[in-house]
Amino acid sequence: MRFTFPWFSRNVITMSAVALSVGVLAACSSSGSSSSSSSSTAAGSTSPASKTPISIGASLSLTGDFSTDGVAFQKGYQLWAKDVNAAGGILGRQVKLTVLNDASSPNQVVTNYQTLINSDHVDLTFGPFSSLLTGPASAVAARNGYAFVEGAGGAPSVFDTPQNQADHNVFDVSLPAADNLMPFVNYIASLPASQRPKTAAYPMAQDPFADPPVQLAQTKLQALGVRTVYSNVFPAEPSAYTPQADQVATHAPDVVVLGSTDVPTVAAFMKAFETNHYTPKWFVADSGPDQGAAFTSAVGAGNATGIMVPNAWYPSYANTASQKMVSEYVAQYGGSAAGVNADVAEAYAVGQVVQQAITATGAVDNAKIISYLHSGVTLQTVQGPVKFNSSGENTVAQKFIFQWQKADSFVQVLPSTATGSVAVLNPKPSWSS
Repeated sequence: MRFTFPWFSRNVITMSAVALSVGVLAACSSSGSSSSSSSSTAAGSTSPASKTPISIGASLSLTGDFSTDGVAFQKGYQLWAKDVNAAGGILGRQVKLTVLNDASSPNQVVTNYQTLINSDHVDLTFGPFSSLLTGPASAVAARNGYAFVEGAGGAPSVFDTPQNQADHNVFDVSLPAADNLMPFVNYIASLPASQRPKTAAYPMAQDPFADPPVQLAQTKLQALGVRTVYSNVFPAEPSAYTPQADQVATHAPDVVVLGSTDVPTVAAFMKAFETNHYTPKWFVADSGPDQGAAFTSAVGAGNATGIMVPNAWYPSYANTASQKMVSEYVAQYGGSAAGVNADVAEAYAVGQVVQQAITATGAVDNAKIISYLHSGVTLQTVQGPVKFNSSGENTVAQKFIFQWQKADSFVQVLPSTATGSVAVLNPKPSWSS
């Protein structure tokens, strides 16, 4: 039987395999401040004939709750810059990165972008990690006339800010958040009624990125007859995780759809479930299990088996540029391909989009970059195609569900009809320790 599910809430998503070339790494500050110089004001244009470096500023969570992601993003930006500089730069100019540590704080991220723009006078700005930080950061960029290309701010609230509605300066190269669990919902809908879950729980850490897709999944699964036994938004604080997980375990639902922001959230729920001798048949977390070795080292490869997560990229993605990036990452930082964090690809794609915009317009000019990225052009990145709508969402982002399976293997499982998908491991095996 063929199933059709016209349930997407914001965008029609298309899938395409792409190939491109660009490259990997540049020295950047790991914390604190370092200044960049330029021969012109950042919001305006710089002469293509100028050989001064193109200065790019970013604020990243190198400490605090989002530090795992922030460090991975830093590596992704570095890898991109290294490749660009090795190839002769952009318009003949080298790239210079300045990274400030926001300590995962919305207040500090605002201060950092004010510093980068008004004190360091960077030519361009790249986004931070998380929708929680991207919203206020993008407002600073808008007030100063900067394009704000980012890879980890896909929550609806990021695109709906008054500043972006007025200036349209935000561009997210990654998958919009709202629909990213729909392949899992469609999978449940495709099962015979006798094989579908009967009950589900929806614990959600309070976060503008994590919650909307879980809430949409709850609405759709309820419409399929899956009874909700638990649904709650809790503070995104470690002290709240275990009590919430304990409550979920008491209901023993068939499905857990966790609105998570990071590895510690998922790890805490997994540990509490194991302590309560409860294993859900299906366990999908919005974020965390896509962070490669950072996830498996925190929870154990055996316990990771069966855990699912949505994303638009994975290390074995059949994209020439992506495979090159993964090989360079492993050579630079060690580990294995399966352990490469998806944040690395998101950050690398930010650089690729900006590079293509500068090359196409022939100038390091924020107004021209904004206009070009809103022109309907389709760009190519390690994550696949990118095409922005008027709000700055990527309307052609790929949408997959991945699962950790045997032998510490992170594989694409949904949509089942997509090239490269393997069968879902169902039910999730019991905890291994």
